[in-house]
Amino acid sequence: MNSLTYKETGVDIDRGNELVKKIRNLAKETFSQGVLGGIGGFSGLFELDLSKYRQPVLVSSCDGVGTKLKVASLLNRHNTVGIDLVAMCVNDLIVSGAKPLFFLDYLAMGRLNLEVATQLIEGIVAGCQEAGCSLIGGETAEMPGIYQEGDYDLAGFSLGIVEKEEIIDGGRVVPGDVLIGLASNGLHSNGYSLVRKVFEREIEEFGEELLKPTRIYVKTVLSLMENLRIKGIAHITGGGFIENIPRVLPEGMRAVIQGNSWEIPPIFKLIRERGEVSFYEMYRTFNMGIGLVIIVAKEVEKECFNLLQDLKENAFSIGRVERGEKEVIVIGE
Repeated sequence: MNSLTYKETGVDIDRGNELVKKIRNLAKETFSQGVLGGIGGFSGLFELDLSKYRQPVLVSSCDGVGTKLKVASLLNRHNTVGIDLVAMCVNDLIVSGAKPLFFLDYLAMGRLNLEVATQLIEGIVAGCQEAGCSLIGGETAEMPGIYQEGDYDLAGFSLGIVEKEEIIDGGRVVPGDVLIGLASNGLHSNGYSLVRKVFEREIEEFGEELLKPTRIYVKTVLSLMENLRIKGIAHITGGGFIENIPRVLPEGMRAVIQGNSWEIPPIFKLIRERGEVSFYEMYRTFNMGIGLVIIVAKEVEKECFNLLQDLKENAFSIGRVERGEKEVIVIGE
């Protein structure tokens, strides 16, 4: 009787080992002083230097890239969505003021494609380098029967640290504070189910725009924190302005956004026109050209803009905080 092998069922252990070797070499480029060991063990080890902190607080984030992966697969370009993955996690850390320490990824495929997997890991490494964190481990799962040929999913986890007294949580926000928007790189990683519906037959034509990676704001925010008090930060991801900004507002306060205070990138206007998407739905689904919203006191607004200019950030004064129901109101277009 011929014995059945794991490889014959669609899972190739040797190919997986080959990928681990590639990851091990790539990940070394991200290692910081705290990393112990390397890639390939049962877990990743990171030594935390507590002498640098008085009351350290660990902050964690887990996220994915969503259906933007379908666009990457259709265009067979996978080197940017790894950056998206890191960005979605570390940007969620930095809104609390936390410096990312390390990152882990989870890649699941029906059949392991070394070329695609390598592109994905290269993107993750690039994202980690931009965020200043270390890629210390992860998981690659080959699951025939769950994923179709060519399909894959990508998820990530990141851990950061912040001094307790420096946590940014919106608790100090008061009426009169101003909202400063930092420019996005386009769509980032949200709303792609709607985007794919709108551009159903033209994905390839708009591929360059649709695959622009999510911006990573870690270094900018850390630099601002060294120079002034940030009261609140909102990462404009799924839920757009409408759902994300209230997450950093105290009860009894609302954000009033002046919708014509920055130049909305053409891709958003195109989506609205072609999809006949309402004004409200656009601001509830997309970032509309603003990837991060920072809330500061009116008296430090000018200083904040000067610092952002030095950091070569494209920033806009987009609104203010008022008394009222905890919500976001967008006026003007």
